[in-house]
Amino acid sequence: MAYFLAKTDPETYTIDQLEQDKQTLWDGVKNAQAIIVIKTMRPGDKVFIYHSMGQAAITGMAKVISPPVPDPKEPKSYVPGFQFVRRLEPPTTLSEIKLSHLFDNWALVRQSRLSTMAAPEEFVEWMRLRYPKAKI
Repeated sequence: MAYFLAKTDPETYTIDQLEQDKQTLWDGVKNAQAIIVIKTMRPGDKVFIYHSMGQAAITGMAKVISPPVPDPKEPKSYVPGFQFVRRLEPPTTLSEIKLSHLFDNWALVRQSRLSTMAAPEEFVEWMRLRYPKAKI
């Protein structure tokens, strides 16, 4: 199982909406690097959901439930199916991640505009320690 981080602008789609919808096709990604990452997602993989505006923070978890398929609205893009798993309370802010200096080489810190990326195993372990009851 792999771990990813997927960004969303809360004005477009929030963890609240994903929780209410229960599942969604994760669309709207246009960046070539992010699309390459999306194409590697497989059912069962886990995804940290990150709100990119306002208080930039990881707000919850999703699970990949369907492999990425070509996006009918955006011919160069792919869309995987995501299912809501849980909220992460309190959210883990980008400031906290940066202040730790543990992930300075990760794309989340280095390439702030990249919308979808793999999450390094060290980050997954760090999040497990932050949320021991969440079964990350």
